[in-house]
Amino acid sequence: QVQLVESGGGLVQPGGSLRVSCAASGSMLSIYTMGWYRQVPGKQRELVATINSGGNTNYADSVKGRFTISRDNRKNTVYLQMNSLKPEDTAVYYCYARLTDDYWGQGTQVTVSS
Repeated sequence: QVQLVESGGGLVQPGGSLRVSCAASGSMLSIYTMGWYRQVPGKQRELVATINSGGNTNYADSVKGRFTISRDNRKNTVYLQMNSLKPEDTAVYYCYARLTDDYWGQGTQVTVSS
């Protein structure tokens, strides 16, 4: 069983930066693919970024060049550094882990507004 707890969301002005973190508990987490999805009311949850056990990353086109996903396997933590934030980045951000099953965190709100 894997438990994921996000933190670091909040309110930021357009053009600003924010880092969200995901602390994971469980065994053999280093072999899991980890990632971030986001969701706004009335829309489907969408992929933001993923990172696999080898450190290979994948990003949604809308965040390429602005967001960076990373992981610290010693701390069982995944990070999403978000720069040059736009109002359209406003969403609940969910941490995600996958090996044979999918696991989700409870989400953290990110609001980009002046």
